[in-house]
Amino acid sequence: MPSVPATPENIEKAGRLIRAGRLVAFPTETVYGLGADATRGRAVAAIFAAKGRPRFNPLIVHVPDRAAAEALARMGPEARRLAEAFWPGPLTLVLPARPGNGIADLATAGLTTIALRVPSHPVALALLEAAGRPVAAPSANRSGHVSPTRAEHVLADLGDRIALILDAGPTPLGVESSVLDLTGDAPALLRPGAVPRAEIEAVLDAPLPSPSGKAGKRPSSPGLLARHYAPRTPLRLDAHEVRPGEALLAFGPAPLPHEGPMINLSPAGDLTEAATRLFAALRSLDAEGARAIAVMPIPEAGLGEAINDRLRRAATPAGEGAPEPLGPSRGPC
Repeated sequence: MPSVPATPENIEKAGRLIRAGRLVAFPTETVYGLGADATRGRAVAAIFAAKGRPRFNPLIVHVPDRAAAEALARMGPEARRLAEAFWPGPLTLVLPARPGNGIADLATAGLTTIALRVPSHPVALALLEAAGRPVAAPSANRSGHVSPTRAEHVLADLGDRIALILDAGPTPLGVESSVLDLTGDAPALLRPGAVPRAEIEAVLDAPLPSPSGKAGKRPSSPGLLARHYAPRTPLRLDAHEVRPGEALLAFGPAPLPHEGPMINLSPAGDLTEAATRLFAALRSLDAEGARAIAVMPIPEAGLGEAINDRLRRAATPAGEGAPEPLGPSRGPC
């Protein structure tokens, strides 16, 4: 299905399609999402079929406001403080699900927790209002591929597998939401993302443990599979030289000497700019036919943690990172 401009008329049409059990791709402030009615198991199953996604990987459920989130999950004082600070915005909270909340088991991978987010993109919020349903929405790409930050990325990956693509131009942030698990004894950052760790810690007034790096056979969050966000071309991280036949993913004012294709995520060394450009740059370099992509070092500070997390997952060789099972108390996302 070709993309259409995200006009009020097309957003209303997209809402009707969601209610009818169809798939709609739409922009958020992070990446484009592939949305379906989270209360209909058959609609959620269509997400997995379109993406080729493992069915054990739970999905983020998008809602229009905190009141809608509290109808689906139990929110304690920490969750409410975080929601007040970061919603609408790119923070996903994993919370205990309310029994009988109507969310399809397939969206939560059969777990007793649920991952919720209130997006800040005006088109996403308008779609949620038009649909009148909670919307399960992973990134709108084939499972494991580079996440989409433009409507044309969605079209290239999913083509006619979906009913409609709402096109509102490039996504502002370009990296997925941070995922915070509040179902254990202490908050745990499951996935670094567009809200830096330090900002979350400031609201909690406590440090967060780092992600373990282990992706369980039943992940508790989207994006926890070891190999994820991956282009076809192998990535070589922390490169200090560019080898013959390699493309270069550069960062900062002094790119490595090179002769082949090169994209600089931010000549100014701005991590926000780098996050915004990351996935589009990987897609572009992947199309160059290089033997590998050399990736210059990127600082781990702030958004650099999320950028490096995505790059490490993209660089994991296929078949590696076999996981350990998660305990039954861990929540989904």
